[in-house]
Amino acid sequence: MAGMFGSDAGTNTAASNAAFKAGLSKVYKWYTGGFLAFVVVLAVLEQMGLSRQWIGLIFLLATIGLYAGIGIMSRTTDAAEYYVAGRRVPAMYNGMATGADWMSAASFIGMAGTLYLTGYSGLAFIMGWTGGYCLVALFLAPYLRKFGQFTIPDFLGERYGGNLPRFLGIVAAILCSFTYVVAQIYGVGIITARLTGVAFELGIFLGLGGILVCSFLGGMRAVTWTQVAQYIILIVAYMIPVVWLSVKQTSVPIPQAIYGFQLQKVTAKEKELTNNAKEIEVRDIYKQRSAALDAKLKDPAAALAADKAAAEKTVADLKAANGALSEISAAEKALAALPKDEAAAKKAWAAAKAGADTKAKPLNGMPPHAQQFAGDPNGDAKAQHAYDVSRRNFLALIFCLMVGTAALPHILMRYYTVPSVKEARQSVTWSLFFIFLLYFTAPALAVLVKYEVFTVLIGTPFNQLPEWISAWNKVDPTLLSVVDINKDGILQLNEMSIGGDIIVLAAPAIGGLPYVVSGLVAAGGLAAALSTADGLLLTIANALSHDLYYKMIDPNASTARRVTISKVLLLVVALCAAYVASQKPADILFLVSAAFSFAAAAFFPALTLGIFWKRATGIAASLGMIAGLGTTFFYMITTQPWMRGLFGITSPVQLWWEIQPISAGVFGVPIGFAVIILVSLVTPAPSRKVQELVEHVRYPTLRADPVR
Repeated sequence: MAGMFGSDAGTNTAASNAAFKAGLSKVYKWYTGGFLAFVVVLAVLEQMGLSRQWIGLIFLLATIGLYAGIGIMSRTTDAAEYYVAGRRVPAMYNGMATGADWMSAASFIGMAGTLYLTGYSGLAFIMGWTGGYCLVALFLAPYLRKFGQFTIPDFLGERYGGNLPRFLGIVAAILCSFTYVVAQIYGVGIITARLTGVAFELGIFLGLGGILVCSFLGGMRAVTWTQVAQYIILIVAYMIPVVWLSVKQTSVPIPQAIYGFQLQKVTAKEKELTNNAKEIEVRDIYKQRSAALDAKLKDPAAALAADKAAAEKTVADLKAANGALSEISAAEKALAALPKDEAAAKKAWAAAKAGADTKAKPLNGMPPHAQQFAGDPNGDAKAQHAYDVSRRNFLALIFCLMVGTAALPHILMRYYTVPSVKEARQSVTWSLFFIFLLYFTAPALAVLVKYEVFTVLIGTPFNQLPEWISAWNKVDPTLLSVVDINKDGILQLNEMSIGGDIIVLAAPAIGGLPYVVSGLVAAGGLAAALSTADGLLLTIANALSHDLYYKMIDPNASTARRVTISKVLLLVVALCAAYVASQKPADILFLVSAAFSFAAAAFFPALTLGIFWKRATGIAASLGMIAGLGTTFFYMITTQPWMRGLFGITSPVQLWWEIQPISAGVFGVPIGFAVIILVSLVTPAPSRKVQELVEHVRYPTLRADPVR
């Protein structure tokens, strides 16, 4: 195994490639069998009394130790090995590594959770992300491989000439990759905290060790072979609970084939819960809370003064009456918890009112699972408008995710690692296959979990709720909490707040599986987050060390110096990302989607026109990247709540055509295309050498000498 991962030697002959591939297949067969045996042994130990905490700790240490071992065996200082894994990764294994690189915390953790919470509209993520790989196969991967560079900024610098396009590529790559990696490290924190019971912030830095040890030691080579191992873990972990739920509910072990029948049952249960007297009672309580908060917001200063006076009187009365210490302590805590000033009160009450408004709606604010869009195309004017806006945002999100997928630097870098252009095409096909396995299953998992929650959990007495509810509440109350609002002792749907980020991780417990499966799923989620974080951190570090330092600052730097600088920068970037993630800046889904919009607006126009239009010029590409990325960023910071707060934006939100900020790239991409085309037409054409290079990449028969 060390020989497979650890040698810098190797030729590109067919015989050596075949032997290399055969050796890989043997290694990963043994690895898969060993991993399954490891899970079985843990399951037996659980039955013999091994505690849950030990199971979680063993999963965490074993998997991170495995990834660290591969990283150590793959250590290298060779530039080609560090940046592009020696360009000798077989297509199937590159597809598997790409699948792991792609299966981020958003895909593994957030996909089914989003479908659970939003129903049909969540399919935009599956359609957009899957469609993006079709764009990669048709427009980018083979042509970028034929250009033969190390990174996307490297391609921009060579194709458009000069340092400006390269520098803008570096800035854009860092922006979208850093945004994306924060989401992965946030996911690592959630999973590690659940596995070990440590605080979320400490969990982030524990998981960070697993991220760094691979990318730090061996660069792309270590990351590639680790990602193959991680894909095997994450796909096994994802499939087991959904197959179990399918067998439990329908006796059929093919969830993708039968979840439509369960969806019919979920739809019937939704109608029942909408009209349930106890559910209506809970919703009415939240309506009253919303009205009370609305009244406070009309005169926050007076309302805050009244609340403080009432809380102080309660404390004074309890002390005067020699009340119980516990009651006095609770009253003092309530007084201390009041907002400190009018501004804090307005912020807290506005957030509480928004939450109450959501929980005053049927189904806990979730749309009916099978409903395509909000509103009704055949209803009144308001319903028709809601339908049009919902459909418009659905299509805009698909567009952004497709184009963003096709332009993400850490994904496109993977197609530089294969031996040939032919294998780059084959690699995209394998990538689609390995990604399809999970994406085809996510909708089924969402429906099966929702059926389990609606039919088993809802209606359970509070004193009989399963242990996993309190366990997740301890990890983060915003992810899962239950409150008996109407004091009847029975859990109603609107009395439970559940975040999409725990649907997959809690699925084994929801289905009644042994805890070892919960540990396995958490390990799978950890593998997904770590694999993507590895690729993203490497993208950022390489952009700084190779494109900025080597290409622009010190072209005479030695290979060892470049690799060392990349490793140091990788460590610094990882620590910065961990710090940002520890602040819990936004939900995983928004952070990931923002990265896609940034990548789409910054890279897609410049990459596709650079490949397919030899007339595209360097200054045009630079202005197009600035215009596209600037438009997208401006729209996000003026419309997205978290970013508005970050930049201190207080003006009223003004949505363009009512498009949500998650789809901001829908404005940046066409602007980027328009600027590049128009400016190219009025500026001098690229040199003859560049035009011939573009012609050769698209039509290799035009020149006899292949471009590497």
